[in-house]
Amino acid sequence: MHKILVSRCLLGHRVRYDGGASGPFDQLAVWLAEGRVVGLCPEVAGGLPTPRPAAEIPGGQGAEVLDGQARVLTETGEDVSPEFLHGAHLALEQVRLHGIRIAVLKANSPSCGNLLTYDGTFSGVKVAGEGVTAALLKRHGVQVFSELELAEAARALANLPA
Repeated sequence: MHKILVSRCLLGHRVRYDGGASGPFDQLAVWLAEGRVVGLCPEVAGGLPTPRPAAEIPGGQGAEVLDGQARVLTETGEDVSPEFLHGAHLALEQVRLHGIRIAVLKANSPSCGNLLTYDGTFSGVKVAGEGVTAALLKRHGVQVFSELELAEAARALANLPA
């Protein structure tokens, strides 16, 4: 049975930067019941507390953080890149451990966003880009979806070879 990496906040765990959670989501509940879900919050796993200051990537590109060309900063300018990078690598460890090929991660997050991230100005502006964890997982062949794409994730899961 194929496992799926899922952001813990989408599972109702109160690990978001503001201490909140997202969800519930029916599809995730089905996968939980089937024993498919491996839950992880890369930011908490990487060593950040809950709640924690909001963080963004100036330019919005997690791949640039992976390559050392950008940083993840809080609104006060604190560099939290090491924690974000550590959490991304812990997510990759789970992917390798469980043979995961599909992830459902929190939309727009500087860790988990798969299509859009905030631009680093803390003004609510989103740009096309990926969070640090999403970018790392994609580099290693994982299909990354958000909670807004659960039907697509379910189709991808159904199409994986046995």
